[in-house]
Order: sequence, then structure tokens, then C-alpha cells
Amino acid sequence: MQFPIFKTKTGSKLKFDLNNPREREKYFNLKAGKDIKKLREFFKKGNTFVAYLLGKKNSGKGTYSKMFSEIIDPERIDHFSIGDMIRKTDKELKDKKKKKELIEFLEKNYRGWSSVKELIFFLEKRNTKILLPTELILALVKREIGKRKKKTIFIDGFPRDLDQINFALFFRDLIGYRDDPDFFVLIDVPKKIIDERIKYRVVCPTCQTSRNLKLLPTSKIGYDTKRKEFYLLCDNPKCEESKLSSYPFAGARECKEIRMIRKEGDAAGIKSIKERLKKDERLISQALSLYGIPKVLLRNSIPKKLAPNFVDDYEITPEYYYEWNEKKKKVIVKEKPWLVLDNAGEYSYSLLPPPVVVSLIKQITDILNL
Repeated sequence: MQFPIFKTKTGSKLKFDLNNPREREKYFNLKAGKDIKKLREFFKKGNTFVAYLLGKKNSGKGTYSKMFSEIIDPERIDHFSIGDMIRKTDKELKDKKKKKELIEFLEKNYRGWSSVKELIFFLEKRNTKILLPTELILALVKREIGKRKKKTIFIDGFPRDLDQINFALFFRDLIGYRDDPDFFVLIDVPKKIIDERIKYRVVCPTCQTSRNLKLLPTSKIGYDTKRKEFYLLCDNPKCEESKLSSYPFAGARECKEIRMIRKEGDAAGIKSIKERLKKDERLISQALSLYGIPKVLLRNSIPKKLAPNFVDDYEITPEYYYEWNEKKKKVIVKEKPWLVLDNAGEYSYSLLPPPVVVSLIKQITDILNL
């Protein structure tokens, strides 16, 4: 699959720190200001749309849709994850009252080949290898959306199997969005990028904040002299507050910084999800071949040789690396453009989320004929 390269370079000499929300806002006004105004007017008039996010695991689906919401109108746009919905349903099944409410809803709204009793069994005994019946997913999505006011929705995780592609063609009718435009948002990310996102991912064992040693470090980096390895320390303010509040007397002792750790299996990278990635690729390929439904095509990388003409330097994802200064007992943080091999074997740069979202904004504006 060859996704088109989107140009975000404007010729402006201005530079922005895309990790800073205020700088990011200025960046979007420069790169897509007119389109942002058009979309805001579209939503102010009460209009909405449904977008189906399709991309490989860890391709940035949630990041892109949430940033789109942040820039355009957080009150009128939701990111809706099928996975989060199922995990929420798991918790409901452990509560007698909520379980009863779920059963009553399914008895009124579910249509399919399994009984409600069987569906509850599927939910309680489910695992990551076995997919739940599509008809059940549709019923649960209808229930979840029914709890909210009518909003624009980015649906993350549907379709999630080849047989569900056909359902996606009629999805807006099934959930009551009869007059809403809908479209696919397809995301192309090199496997090497996904691999390194997983390999270098770390999490705080206290607050569960996720970072990346190579791509998204915290403000605090430590060095283990025995193991001769660098590590991140959690700098989440809420985490700091929770640690301080656990002490019996204010100021009685200093708050210890928490070392972020890798999740079990992350060191293997994409090896554990190879089959999932193959299935995601087939889904994207099949969605591309569909007629009658518009498609937004997003790519996370750009060939190195083309980058100077298409993107600004600050739009390229930096790779962080570290050096230990023995004299000062201090970690020195350095960075360089992150260079990876794309799926075609060509050296490419990974893009930060904002330039990808600029492409998303402009393509959606075109699809809606704004």
C-alpha cells in the first residue's frame, strides 16, 4: 500500500515546540487556520460526522483523533474505543445491578444468532484471541452512544475483522446517525516504528503514565551505574501529589522518585503481535478497495530524500539518546531526527502527530465540501 505524501511545509521561518500546547495552537493556526475555522462553523451549526479509524496496533489512532478534537472543538468531538467499551463492560458484569441493566438492554436491543444468556457467557469468558459476535458489538456501541448527546465520533476498533467491513457500510444507520456523513480514516505506519514504540515503552508502576525511553522521555532521567543503563523517572505531578499525601506527616520525609519500568513482553517488540498486524493490514487493504465511502489517508513517515521539500525540521520525530557525565554525575540528553526503514525498505523520518493531524484536518474539510 502506497499512501500519498502530504505537504505541510509553508515556507515560513517560524519554528514551534510541538510538545507545548500553546506553541502547538500557533502551529495549527499557521498550517491549517482556514480549515479549522470552517470545521468549527460546521460543528456550531449542529452538524456531526462518524469516522472509522483503521490502523495497525500502536499506529496513533487515539493520538490523532484526540488532537483533532483538542484543536477543533473538544465539546463536540469524541474518540470512542471499542476496546475501552469492552473493558468497561467487563467491570459492569462484576456489579449485580449493572449486570442486570446490561441484560435488560440486550433483551430489548440485541438481534443475532446467540441468546442473551450465551452473550453474557461470551463476555465473562472472553479472551484476546476470540472475537465477540459482531451483532453484540453493534448493540453495545448503540448503548454506549445512547448515553451521550449527539456528537461527532471517531470510532476506534470497528471494523476489527474482515467480515465486519460490510457492517461498517451501514453502521451510521444502525446507530441512528442517518443523516451524518461518514468515512474511513486509514493510517499507514512502518512496522519498524511500531516495533520501537513497543520496545522502548515504559510505564510508571504507581500512576500508569506511559512514556518512551527513546521517543518520549520524562524531564528526569537516571543512570544505573551497575547495569550501565539509563532509565526514566516519573514526573507526573498527580503522581508526585499522591506519593506525598501517603506520608503521615507533611514534610516528614522527601518523596522518592519512582523509576518507570517496561511492561512484560515489550522487549520483544512486534513479535508477539505479528498476526494482529497482518490482520490489520488486510483490513486496511480491503477498506481501500471499497467504493462509495470516502477515505482519509494518513501516513506517519516520509522518505528522507523528500523530507526537505515536504515538511519542516521541527515536524520530524526526534530520537533521544543519553550520555553519562562521570565528573558531574549527570545524564546528558541529546537528540537527532529519528530515521527508520519503512515497509518498502527506504530510509524515512517518522513524523510527530501535529503534521499528520494537519493532513487529517485538510482531508476532512475536503470530504465535507467545506
